Amino acid sequence: MKEKLFIKTIHQLNFAGAERAELFLKLDFTDQPSILLNLSRHVQLIIMNALADQDLVNILNHLDPDEVTDLIQILTVDRRNQILDKLKNELKKTVKILKEFDPHSAAGLMNLDYIQLDINDKIIKTLKLFREHEKRTGRLPVIYITDHGQLKGYLPGHELGFARPFDRVKKYVRQISTVKYNATQDEVVHLFRTHSQNKIAVLDDHENVIGVIYSDDILKALKEEESSDLYDFAGVNEEENVMDSVAQKVKHRYKWLIINLGTAFLAAFTVSLFDNTISKYVLLAVYMPIVAGMGGNAGTQTLAVLVRGIAFKQIDFKTAWPTLKRELLAGIINGFINGLLVAGVIILFNRNLKIAIVLGLAMIVNLFVAGLFGTLVPLFMKKIGKDPATSATIFITTATDVLGFLVFLGLATMILK
Repeated sequence: MKEKLFIKTIHQLNFAGAERAELFLKLDFTDQPSILLNLSRHVQLIIMNALADQDLVNILNHLDPDEVTDLIQILTVDRRNQILDKLKNELKKTVKILKEFDPHSAAGLMNLDYIQLDINDKIIKTLKLFREHEKRTGRLPVIYITDHGQLKGYLPGHELGFARPFDRVKKYVRQISTVKYNATQDEVVHLFRTHSQNKIAVLDDHENVIGVIYSDDILKALKEEESSDLYDFAGVNEEENVMDSVAQKVKHRYKWLIINLGTAFLAAFTVSLFDNTISKYVLLAVYMPIVAGMGGNAGTQTLAVLVRGIAFKQIDFKTAWPTLKRELLAGIINGFINGLLVAGVIILFNRNLKIAIVLGLAMIVNLFVAGLFGTLVPLFMKKIGKDPATSATIFITTATDVLGFLVFLGLATMILK
């Protein structure tokens, strides 16, 4: 299927509503597997639930085991078992093994397309096992080389075309990185980033090979992780998508909005403490949104940097002090620059030096607060085992709003006597 038509088909299925399954079944059978893989998880579930068992089995039989495992995991347990029993025997056996592992671990990312040879075996035996695996599964295997059961490396597939049949495989062995089956997805990603390679061997507790992870598997996992982080950062449920109904959107978002409403009341309460000051100097009300807006924006900037640093394992609570110092100093300097600008505007247009000083000082303090909370909030959430992006913005904006108004109006009360 051509790329433009492929994208158009994905779009139609995403927005087709109740007609999704019918439209999907009208597609060319050879295109159905790749189309299904590229739909959102929400739409995948709707289509798979609407398909008859045999129709779904026919599609899954044309996918790789790790892809099948990902898809059937979103079905109910009963339907999952029904579908699993009807898959091709080789695929069924592989999927049954893969689905037992944590999908976010190294074992959950791996596939089982590998063969194993002893370091003293000959190329002719390798060719035989290679062909048997490809004929049985339809997929090319990784060739692992072991010595007394311990992994020594792998044999690049292209070497089979150049090696002589009775050469020993040890002549062509290449090093390969390894990871334990229970390593986290973050640990696997870090290994790929720090070692230039396109595959990693997965080992069990006894250092025996149990699978292989390709860079493509990691790219797919990273894509899903980025989508999840984006939802978390915005305070939107991960299962929500652009095709949801109004009722579903309300259900996914109302709790988050109520929490935001509560923090807004807290900021409003802070402002109410200074009713007399605001009533005497109405100009203060004009510039209050600047205090809140600048603090929130600065805090979000810091948060974005920290979340990225945490994801790359560049920072944690133990190593936070140097970063915190830099963020606080940057906040003070940026506050001073922006404070001078806003003070200049007030002097130019309102001819009020005292309010200019108040707003300038409040800007410095609020950007300092933004750096402080923008650094500590994501680190604290990571420390307690939560996603550092989840709901972090609500705490940062609350801090910058409440403390920003408190400083701004408090200084105004003292200086504008």
